[in-house]
Amino acid sequence: MRALSIVWIFMAFFRYNRCKSISNYLLQNFVGYGIIWDMTATLVLFITTIAVMIVCVLFFPELKLGKITVDTYWIVTLTGAVILLISGLADAEGVGKSLIADTAVNPLKILVLFISMTVLSIYLDELGFFRYLASAVLKRAKTGQMKLFVFLYLIVSVLTVFTSNDVIILSFTPFICYFAKNAKISAIPYLAAEFIAANTWSMALIIGNPTNIYLATAYGIDFLNYLKYSIAPTVCAGSAAFLMLWLLYRKKLKAPIEGVAEDAEIKDKLLLWIGIAHLGVCTLLLAVSSYIGLEMWIVSASAVGCLFICTLIVSAVRRQKPASLTGCLKRAPYQIVPFIISMFVLIIALDQQGVTASLAKFFTDENAIWKYGTLSFLACNVINNIPMSVLFSSVIQTAEVGLPAVFATIIGSNIGAFLTPIGALAGIMWSSILSEHGEKFSYVDFVKMGAVVSVPALFAALGALAVTFLIF
Repeated sequence: MRALSIVWIFMAFFRYNRCKSISNYLLQNFVGYGIIWDMTATLVLFITTIAVMIVCVLFFPELKLGKITVDTYWIVTLTGAVILLISGLADAEGVGKSLIADTAVNPLKILVLFISMTVLSIYLDELGFFRYLASAVLKRAKTGQMKLFVFLYLIVSVLTVFTSNDVIILSFTPFICYFAKNAKISAIPYLAAEFIAANTWSMALIIGNPTNIYLATAYGIDFLNYLKYSIAPTVCAGSAAFLMLWLLYRKKLKAPIEGVAEDAEIKDKLLLWIGIAHLGVCTLLLAVSSYIGLEMWIVSASAVGCLFICTLIVSAVRRQKPASLTGCLKRAPYQIVPFIISMFVLIIALDQQGVTASLAKFFTDENAIWKYGTLSFLACNVINNIPMSVLFSSVIQTAEVGLPAVFATIIGSNIGAFLTPIGALAGIMWSSILSEHGEKFSYVDFVKMGAVVSVPALFAALGALAVTFLIF
């Protein structure tokens, strides 16, 4: 190595004598090497960060600091982002401008939209709304597991469309575990149905998943135009997923139900109706936001603010503590904030160092639907669906491909969530809840279930998307 270094220095010195100036010498000998080094170092750091995050998710999902427990996935990505900024591989000024830019893809605006919509749903859950609906539906199933299975899939699908997949998973998973133990039946078919329904029907509306929000707003797709292209793929994917679930678990569903559903009650009917009204009005305003000149994050944030004020007024009149509001604030997904911002920094660094431009050369618009849909589906399970969406958004923009690639990537970001547990934050949360309730569902079990269901659902969705673009 020393001999090679001496030879390189000698050759550089020889070329220096032929240069007209020191600036020409530096340009000829160091700039090219510097660019390659920066690109390589950034890519290596990115891959290392993602690899460590995956290992932590699988083996060390939580870190206990005294009485506080935090998830490790965002700590890893935040560390990677900080290293990039400190080392200069990511331009801090450029990242800062992106964070405060007055654009639709500003990550802070997207975070406000996602968290505020999640808070609206958590508020209803704090009042027992989702538990009550689940209990009412499950009681109608009586002693038939197949009927119960169908009811559960339908109610999760409908609720996911108007709320979000993460909220439904947080709300229904503990209930299913509890109900299955009391009914003396296997919880696995119902847990699988809940998880897959939540991550399939989340494609329907722009608010169903943060990946939908990011990719759609990045290309100026409003609420109604999004629905026009998403509804057919969602219905086809949802139908295909249900069929595969039925084939997979039909034998287990033949066993009789020996227990009964729990009695769930609404804690506060007045506050419940206030919460439903705010969610309903918010959803309607989101649908027409582009036509009335309001950004979606302003609509959702205003709805949350108004809801909180109404709750405080009711609590003050009753001279009671706002328990539902307190519980809602405690359960808000705050840990997603450092995760999204740090992943945004990582992707921006790749873009600044030319990695995105290099990738874009291989992502042409030929067969865009199938190419982007399949690759985004696979990429979710390597780098998680949120960072995948940020990366693919940049690639799509650089490659200058159209809306088919955008919607194909949206499909991949949703359906990719149920191939492996690391495909989405929903999978990480779901696995953690199962572990807390003593339900055994290993990584291998997840992949077996996911492979059987996700592949037909993906191709059904992409096929429907291709037909949709032929029509419109």
